[in-house]
Amino acid sequence: MPGGLLLGDEAPNFEANTTIGHIRFHDFLGDSWGILFSHPRDFTPVCTTELGRAAKLAPEFAKRNVKLIALSIDSVEDHFAWSKDINAYNGAAPTEKLPFPIIDDKDRDLAILLGMLDPAEKDEKGMPVTARVVFIFGPDKKLKLSILYPATTGRNFDEILRVVDSLQLTASNPVATPVDWKVKRSRTRWPACRKDPKDSLSWPPSGSGILGAVSVVPV
Repeated sequence: MPGGLLLGDEAPNFEANTTIGHIRFHDFLGDSWGILFSHPRDFTPVCTTELGRAAKLAPEFAKRNVKLIALSIDSVEDHFAWSKDINAYNGAAPTEKLPFPIIDDKDRDLAILLGMLDPAEKDEKGMPVTARVVFIFGPDKKLKLSILYPATTGRNFDEILRVVDSLQLTASNPVATPVDWKVKRSRTRWPACRKDPKDSLSWPPSGSGILGAVSVVPV
């Protein structure tokens, strides 16, 4: 599958037609963090639950200065019509606007550029549809995290929110977050981080300092 992004790559400054009009991606992101996530098709049950959950969590992402933008191989007209189903799933009014735009990629140009197509899942014309891709970009427009799910597996947006917390914490502190970490819990030092007994809560018996825990200030 051609295209794709590696960690540290700068996001392409593509132009696209969306449910909020024509955009340039870098202008859309501004100085914010950004999440670009694709789904296979509009009017499908798993995708409806995913975008419904993303809409529910939109205020939490906004608190973290994260902009959401979705993408599929459907038209803007289909996106608008489908949004009624998403709102119904969330118990919202049919005419309520989704808190994030959806990109029209019916020609698959962006899906090819970004390596988003799932060769195992095809539409009625035998063309591959978009997989469930998640790209998280920092304020510098560089890719900080990517996750690729097959079309058959829905995402966990609570996990994506947790990952954002980790990325933002580690972007400004010389630490790494351990397994199942969440805000207000301990975090693990980078091996290169100098052992400082002042903020040390525990150290492993080896004395290496690699697994030293430090307290987290809630963000």
